[in-house]
This record gives sequence, C-alpha cells and structure tokens, in this order.
Amino acid sequence: MENYLNKEKDKILNQWFDLVMRSYPKDTAKFYMREEDTFANPVGSTIFQGLNALLDELFGAMDHETLKSSLDPIIRIRAVQGFSPSDAVAFIFSLKTIIRKNLAKEINNNPEVATSLLAFETNIDRLGLIGFDIYNACKEKIHELKVKEIRKTAFRRVNNTSLPAKSRVVPSR
Repeated sequence: MENYLNKEKDKILNQWFDLVMRSYPKDTAKFYMREEDTFANPVGSTIFQGLNALLDELFGAMDHETLKSSLDPIIRIRAVQGFSPSDAVAFIFSLKTIIRKNLAKEINNNPEVATSLLAFETNIDRLGLIGFDIYNACKEKIHELKVKEIRKTAFRRVNNTSLPAKSRVVPSR
C-alpha cells in the first residue's frame, strides 16, 4: 500500500487540495487554486504546502512534532477565518475517502492492503485529533487577544475621562 501511495502522491495531493478548496466560497476557492504566487496567494500556498508535508509524514515516519508543525498553519488559517471546529478539521478525515477511492482495486484484490489501510486510517484519526488540539489553542489565543484589546480600550477610556476637562480630547463635529 505504501508503495502505491507514494507513486500516487501527487494525484492524492491534488485531490485533497481540491477537496479543501471546496470548503471555501466559489470565488475564493478559484483564486486559491488558480494563483500560484506565494506572495499573491499566501493562504492557498500555505494550505498546499502543508498538505504536501502532511502526506510525506503520513506516508513516512509519523513524527508527532512534524505532523503538528505541518498542520498548524492550515488549522490556524481556518480558525482565524471563522470555521467551526468540525469544519476546520474535516479535511483531514476526508483523506480517508480519497485514499479508499484511489486504492479500491487494490483493496478488493489484496486483503493485506485492506489491513494496511486500517492502520493508515488510524494515523489519519491521530492527525485529526492533533488538528482539534491546534484549533482549540488558536481559538484560545484569539480570545486572549480580544480580551487584551478590550482591556486596553477600557483603560484608555478610563484614563481619558479622568483627565481635567481642558486636557480631554473631545471629538469635533
């Protein structure tokens, strides 16, 4: 199975990227898919590069830290873009469907491939759990930043109103 997956990696990567892009509005997805310049399209480029690195690791050593560092930018983008937790990580689990479709013939003809597929899908499930952890950490950071900004704004208002009337900045009409 691993030999087949490595041979078909580019095809699987492109199918996976297309599937991720379908989670975006049509015009946004078209731009992310069409524009290849990293600077003009940092989101599409980051997602594509991250998926590529994830496949390398899923087809290889399954190093937790490498998986996490490859997945982090993708999940971070989706968390900031306001995806729900399930929508933010759903693309990870969709890889199972892509692999099954690409291996259908091999699964039917070779029971060892079916057994290997189960082990591979367990690795995808592990990746999904890592994705949920990353999403949660990102959302916590976003909330922390919002609270800091609210405190700063409140502090400025309190300090601005505690100044003598002549020192206060009053907006002009």
